[in-house]
Amino acid sequence: MIPRLRTPEILAALDREAAVALIGPRQVGKTTLALEIAADRTSIYLDLESREDRAKLSDPAAYLAGHADKLVVLDEIHRVPDLFEALRGIIDQGRRAGQGTGRFLLLGSASIDLMRQSETLAGRIEFVDLTPLSADEIASEDINTLWLRGGFPRAFLSGSDKDSHLWRRNFIRTYLERDVPMFGPRVPAETLERFWTMLAHSQGGLLNAAQLGRSLGVSSPTIASYIDLLVDLLLVRRLPPVHANVGKRLVKSPKVYVRDSGLVHALLGLRDVDALLGHPIAGASWEVFAIENLLAACTEVVTPGFYRTSGGAELDLVLDFGPTHGRWAIEIKRSTAPALGKGFHSAIADITPDRAFVVYGWRDRFPITKGVEAIGLRALCEDIRALG
Repeated sequence: MIPRLRTPEILAALDREAAVALIGPRQVGKTTLALEIAADRTSIYLDLESREDRAKLSDPAAYLAGHADKLVVLDEIHRVPDLFEALRGIIDQGRRAGQGTGRFLLLGSASIDLMRQSETLAGRIEFVDLTPLSADEIASEDINTLWLRGGFPRAFLSGSDKDSHLWRRNFIRTYLERDVPMFGPRVPAETLERFWTMLAHSQGGLLNAAQLGRSLGVSSPTIASYIDLLVDLLLVRRLPPVHANVGKRLVKSPKVYVRDSGLVHALLGLRDVDALLGHPIAGASWEVFAIENLLAACTEVVTPGFYRTSGGAELDLVLDFGPTHGRWAIEIKRSTAPALGKGFHSAIADITPDRAFVVYGWRDRFPITKGVEAIGLRALCEDIRALG
């Protein structure tokens, strides 16, 4: 099982642009999905972590000229940053020859690094994010398993919770020892693991760089660089606050959290659902799990954020779809009988959303109060995905 709900988006992008970059963390299923897409057309696959495949591109123009009629899949494209300049010339030459779209499918594991390298392909490339498995890609009864193990396919599909936990611990170790040194400044693996674990303990909390820095014995700018690196590797998200002109003191710090719930639980040593439910992080973990699933469902351009004032008005997630679908306000509860507090109603009055939802831990949907609908996580994911 791999995340397949992005397949139509990838195919549409290949019909629009000469190059499409499929971006996602390691082990999320990029290669498997790309090979499935490539199998339906004449194609060639090059793994740029392979010395032999990199050698084939020592003269990229000459080599790729022999495959002008094929979809060329270039895996781990960040390994050969000089290739982007060559691709620009090949794409422009192909356009003049009437080969304008669907030439290259590029796979990368670090978003900002890849985008920076690909600036030379401006106007010739489209980006598609591939996230781990989400709630609307699995059976409803497996939602707690997805929450515990996270959405990386091998973690989710492991034969037991123990096997899944071991896979995630090894995944973390590989990132610390191999990928971090490849993409960012050399940071001791032990230091970064401590930092990553601290983020897991404060999952979904407001960023306090000074406090994190004191705990690690480093400066606030160093903490910012660690966060930048993990964000670039698609492992951590900074969720910005929504700025509304409501005449109130708004929280200005972003929320920072580990994106995959399974990695959070591995970092905290939570091996099964019982251990998770008994841990103080359970509520925050569920909230972030729901937020990431909802963001994964957003196939069109959306501006996400959260809303909080110093007076206690708060919304867990605000999605701004622009003029087409407006602003959606979302509160997240794990309870099967959600209750709304004063802070929610105050926030709704402040930002006056076009639609408002309470995501809760059951499948039925019903109006909970005027203008607010209670809805299960999977159902709201499906509603959002249907927009795009």
